[in-house]
Amino acid sequence: MTYRLYYWPGIQGRGEFVRLAFEAAGADYVDVARLPVSRGGGVAALTKRMQADGPRPPLAPPFVAAGDEVVAQTANILAWLGPALRLAPADAAGRRWTHQLQLTVADFVDEIHNTHHPIASHLYYEDQKREARRHAAAFLEQRLPKYLGYFEDVLARNPAGASHLVGRRLSYADLSMFQLVAGLRYAFPRAMARAEPACARLVALHDAVARLPRVARYLASTRRVAFNQQCVFRHYPELDR
Repeated sequence: MTYRLYYWPGIQGRGEFVRLAFEAAGADYVDVARLPVSRGGGVAALTKRMQADGPRPPLAPPFVAAGDEVVAQTANILAWLGPALRLAPADAAGRRWTHQLQLTVADFVDEIHNTHHPIASHLYYEDQKREARRHAAAFLEQRLPKYLGYFEDVLARNPAGASHLVGRRLSYADLSMFQLVAGLRYAFPRAMARAEPACARLVALHDAVARLPRVARYLASTRRVAFNQQCVFRHYPELDR
C-alpha cells in the first residue's frame, strides 16, 4: 500500500513524527506537498485534499490517506500505522501503552511550541517576545525536566530493558523520542546541555535511533527538512537560558 502524507512542505513540525515512522519502516509513502506542482504536489494539493467532500474531514495537517481512508492527528495516525508498519506491540495493552506515550509526547510538543508563542499562534514571535521570555524560563525550569524525567523513568521501568520505551522492539514512541531530543537540542542547546546528564537513557535511545540504517539514510538525505524558525522547534537565543 502507498500512503499519502499531507503536511506543510517547508517544516518538520508535527508531520515529522509520521515521516520518521514511514522512513524507519521502509514504507511506501508520498510526501504530497513536497512533490512538484506538475506532479500533483505543492501546498495547493494539501489544501484541496482538506477541502474535499467527505463525511470525515481533517481539521489540519498532518493527515494520511490510504485508499479511501483519511486519518488525522499525529498520535492517531501513529496508532493506526503502528501495527501495519511493525512499530507497535502485537498485544492490545501494549498498543494502548504506546499510544498513551505518544499522547504525552503531543502534550510536550504543545508546551514546547508555547515557549515562543505563549499568547496566540497567529501573532508573530516579535509581538510576544516579553511574554515568551517569561514563559520559556518557567518551561525550562519546571516542565522540561518534568517531561524528560518522566520518559527517562519509563525507560528505566521497562521490564524488557532500557533500550526501548515499549517492549524489546523499536516502536513509534522510540522514534518520537528521538525527534523530541533532536528538536530540543536545536531549540534549547544550553538548557539541554544542562539537562542531558540526568536523562542518560533517553540520550542513548536518541543515539541508537539515529544509527538505525534507514533512519541514518533519511537524516542524511534531502527528504529530511532542516530545523528552522517556522517550526515547532525554534531557536531563539534569548529564550535559551
